[in-house]
Amino acid sequence: MVARVSGKADDGRLLARLGDAIRTRRLALGLSQEALADAAGIDRSHMGKIERGERNVTMLNLVRVADALQRSPSEIMQAAGL
Repeated sequence: MVARVSGKADDGRLLARLGDAIRTRRLALGLSQEALADAAGIDRSHMGKIERGERNVTMLNLVRVADALQRSPSEIMQAAGL
């Protein structure tokens, strides 16, 4: 079964890969999910869904998260293999 995200199938698990890259960097910085969410100005439960690949991340939120992780959005995408 393929997970559906925002009405579209994520066949390549792209969102999960992005979420994994965000989680990996967050843990490398020693940040809690709540601390990252606060630094990025995103609700903690939404951040959890991003990390689990359950939410399609907007460009604005990707920029905010990347900034909080001290990386550029392209570096986060590259770490995810995207």
